[in-house]
Amino acid sequence: MSRTLHLNVFIHGRGHHEAAWRHPRAGSAPLTDIGFYEQIAAIAERGRFDSVFFADHLAIGSEVRHAARGALEPLTLLAALARATEHIGLIATASSTYTEPYNLARQFASIDHISGGRAGWNIVTSWLKATSANFGDSAQLGHDERYDRAFEYLDVVTKLWDSWADDAHVDDRHSGTYVDADRVRAIRHSGRYYQVAGALNVPRSPQGRPLLVQAGSSDKGRQFAATYAEAVFTAHLEKATAVEFSTDLKARAAALGRDPGHVLVLPGLSPAIGSTEAEAAALWDELNALTVPEVGLGHLSARFGGADLSHLSLDERLSPGDLPDPANVEGAQSRAELIHRLVASERPTLRALLHKLAGGRGHYITAGTPEQIADVIEDWFRSGAADGFNVMPPILPAVLTDFVEQVVPILQRRGLFRREYTESTLRGHYGLSRPENRFFPAGR
Repeated sequence: MSRTLHLNVFIHGRGHHEAAWRHPRAGSAPLTDIGFYEQIAAIAERGRFDSVFFADHLAIGSEVRHAARGALEPLTLLAALARATEHIGLIATASSTYTEPYNLARQFASIDHISGGRAGWNIVTSWLKATSANFGDSAQLGHDERYDRAFEYLDVVTKLWDSWADDAHVDDRHSGTYVDADRVRAIRHSGRYYQVAGALNVPRSPQGRPLLVQAGSSDKGRQFAATYAEAVFTAHLEKATAVEFSTDLKARAAALGRDPGHVLVLPGLSPAIGSTEAEAAALWDELNALTVPEVGLGHLSARFGGADLSHLSLDERLSPGDLPDPANVEGAQSRAELIHRLVASERPTLRALLHKLAGGRGHYITAGTPEQIADVIEDWFRSGAADGFNVMPPILPAVLTDFVEQVVPILQRRGLFRREYTESTLRGHYGLSRPENRFFPAGR
């Protein structure tokens, strides 16, 4: 069976460049306007994208004065978009560190029912240091402990999603039986971090469980993804590291008895598209000219656990020693390592580094004609660096429209991407089967 390219659009503010909201091509609707997201989802659905995705942070950033922030809560947003779309998958971030597993399980099961089987959960362990203070914790949980909790958390929620047999909902008015109680069971989970009796109070959903997505790239993050993830969002600045990541992740999945073809790797791709390469590159220059350095510096500091970087000069070249050791970062270690390697290899000025991160936050950014963007996608796909891409338009909705109208048709002509939806669920779009119920196997 030939591989199929997968495309997800990552919806982030008015675009992924931190200054996108100031650009004349950016949308002007408030980030609390549901119509803004409906418009973007409709564009992506017109382009036959597999899914849309919303990230989330459980704290307000210090950059709010100069950056477009204050968007809607993602799970609420998914429920609304489920009624405004027909085919496209709906993925949202939810924290395994600061959300109770029972409530999260019922929320995602509900969205999967509402959408007819199009829900996906991006599992995060909440690396932002500011988050802990919003949930009554005086100190941020360490990186390894967050993942230890996440492993048990996934054990709990997957049990809850399986606590109803598919045929438990009887709704037999003649006999007076609404639910076959023998086909619903308590999970009685008792672990180190969680005590959950169950069963869930929502029937098993159309997909059995939502698509499971993960984005960690540290050693612990990779092992977690190999164990549970079905799609992996990842950040790479070059194809070689993306190939290494994909090869390693799929090998880990195979070692755990999983089909490595069922762990789909989608690196982030932030493309500027123009009629010429120079025209596309000019868009990055326009956006970088609109940046406020303190916003980028705040983001960089957050990647290194809130380290004070205010002493660094904008126009002097950086060395690795100017940044904290990533091994000592309790936040997103993999992204800190990526930035550290970039500084070691390129020795950019701080201003140049902030501009590079402003567009993609460590994801791959590029500029070119529609044919050139399609060439990049095909090259990474055929070389094993990617099973598809987490498309991160630098400006929304304008550059997504460019991608759908100019790049997608090229991918379709090359036989890489679908022309029509052929499946009704998110799992179907990604070529994944519906998981068997561990408590009520088929035929029993």
